[in-house]
Amino acid sequence: MYLGIDIGTSGVKTVLMDETDAILASASSALTVSRPHPGWSEQDPHAWWEAVVATLDQLSRSHPSEMSAVTGIGLSGQMHGATLLDASHEVLRPAILWNDGRSEAECAALDERADFRGIGGNLVMPGFTAPKLEWVARHEAEIFAKTALVLLPKDYVRLRLTGTAASDMSDAAGTLWLDVARRDWSDELLAATGLTRANMPALAEGTDATGAVLPDLSSRWGFSRPPVVAGGAGDNAASACGIGAVRPGEAFLSLGTSGVLFVATDRFRPNTAGAVHAFCHALPDTWHQMGVILSATDSLNWLARVSGCDVATLEAEAATRQRSRRDGPPVLFLPYLSGERTPHNDASARGSFVGLSQAHDRADLALAVLEGVAYAFRDCLDVLSTAGTRVERATAIGGGARSRNWLEILATVLGIEIDVPGNGDFGAAFGAARLGRAAATGACGADRFAPPPTAHSIGPDAGQRAFHEEGLARYRALYPALKEVLR
Repeated sequence: MYLGIDIGTSGVKTVLMDETDAILASASSALTVSRPHPGWSEQDPHAWWEAVVATLDQLSRSHPSEMSAVTGIGLSGQMHGATLLDASHEVLRPAILWNDGRSEAECAALDERADFRGIGGNLVMPGFTAPKLEWVARHEAEIFAKTALVLLPKDYVRLRLTGTAASDMSDAAGTLWLDVARRDWSDELLAATGLTRANMPALAEGTDATGAVLPDLSSRWGFSRPPVVAGGAGDNAASACGIGAVRPGEAFLSLGTSGVLFVATDRFRPNTAGAVHAFCHALPDTWHQMGVILSATDSLNWLARVSGCDVATLEAEAATRQRSRRDGPPVLFLPYLSGERTPHNDASARGSFVGLSQAHDRADLALAVLEGVAYAFRDCLDVLSTAGTRVERATAIGGGARSRNWLEILATVLGIEIDVPGNGDFGAAFGAARLGRAAATGACGADRFAPPPTAHSIGPDAGQRAFHEEGLARYRALYPALKEVLR
């Protein structure tokens, strides 16, 4: 048996998997995000650990015999979160999360100080870890002086599970301290933020064992012997391991809180001009590219919150409006509610509706949100193409992938086939469990990360293509026109 533990932003999810990839049980525990100032996003690392313990306690009660047979555990987690520990491994401050935008000024300073784009392969963005440490050095010098170890969220959980400070290549690539081509820490990039290798965890491939569960914890959860803990992966690479996107050219589209268009590659292929993320994959000698938008389903959740309506009703109203559009240009929506990464790298970008009239109603707004997010994904697709990566089909995952109407819009806007898996849990926790199996058994070939069966595929609607090409052109004109006004 194998466990996969995903430390997300809104909660921890743990799955129990057998040798045949069947999920026997799962448990979840919710997390909350603190926003002490506009644009800030923090969590208490102790809350991650408490949530992990809660899920494992639950599984040990409900499935004691299966838990006794667990031999490998994989970890997945939200990327980029700066978790600062002192020399005694005590947490110094709340972790600064991936969607925290406070370090925009520090990004500009770091960009001039070292070759982050060439060595790190990515633009210096507020979401990454290195600018967060620069912000702490500038604004919380006493905390920075005490910082002995910087960990990512899932790696803090690893430390509590095993006593080992380690990270995998895919998650480490999101810090901006990794030489992504060489798959090793960069002394130059660390020095640019006043750090050294001594402040970093050891590096491992996602399929490697990084230690074993501590004896007292093994006893608590009924493991017959301490399971090994795999290097694991950042949440997107873990999702790729779950959905089977591990060979060059294989892709997935994630419609979650944020949006991701992910493609596996055979080598390091950066495109910093288009704000493409070029990271190591969780499997050895494999890399990947991502286009990332910060507010995908989060945009629809926001509209539901402010309109006092549930998401399902909004989706139904959007589908109805799509079948009976109003005369004239449609309402456009920029989904930059939390700033944007690809392609703008602008933490100060903000969302907006454009083209409203007295005739428009909630259904028009809901449809505009679905289409605006689709256009943002098209921006991601185009910059991946500029980086030399062609995407012809992708597997849809995430909560938004349950909306067939949204996937139909996406398939047409992107001009690709979108595959929808059959019923099952193929997300980050499942991918983490597969990595746990690889660490326990030594079997880490791509065949152990096969894609799940496809329930159905959705192709582009040729009759709607011209309409969306015109909408895309209008959408792309809005950001430069509004940028300075919104600032």
